[in-house]
Amino acid sequence: MPLTWTPTVDRALAVAARCHAGQTRKDDPTPYIAHPVAVAMIVSDFTTDEDVVVAALLHDVLEDVPPSVYSAADMTAEFGERVTEMVRGVSEEKTAGQQTPPWRVRKEGYLAQLADDSPECLLISAADKIHNLRSMVAAHGRLGDEMWGLFNAGPDEKLWFYGAIADTVCQRLGDCAASRELRRAVDEVATLAPKG
Repeated sequence: MPLTWTPTVDRALAVAARCHAGQTRKDDPTPYIAHPVAVAMIVSDFTTDEDVVVAALLHDVLEDVPPSVYSAADMTAEFGERVTEMVRGVSEEKTAGQQTPPWRVRKEGYLAQLADDSPECLLISAADKIHNLRSMVAAHGRLGDEMWGLFNAGPDEKLWFYGAIADTVCQRLGDCAASRELRRAVDEVATLAPKG
């Protein structure tokens, strides 16, 4: 069932919009809030669980927003422990010490976490990556191979990461709409990678 308006979803959208104010996507000047909204819409194709949709709207808040702006405690007070745990489950560790760990280290940590995450976290992660991959296809349509230069990692690394997520989602959730759609999106982006 597609995304349905509820007072809680509305509140989560307001929090996400406030937390991501002024941020834009990597591949174009689109306001960042378009991404969590798209992820929530995609995840609502896979589940009717309101907490999962709310966590999808908030999925980048703990990773990208300083706790002084909006903390895990704020999220728990407003949306409950289950939502906060799902958001934690799909968040990369960027604050280990003072310096952000290297790209590969962060991605390996994310994959290790995903291997033990709940099925709900796997759905959110799948929806997140499906949107990222679809955005890459659209950006490639506009920019050609220059699109790859927008990211912190090259095509081989990106495809390794997205392929590994697809493998984990397929292994953990089996043959379902989310795993099929994620695999399709990975395969489509793989056809765009520069040859040779």
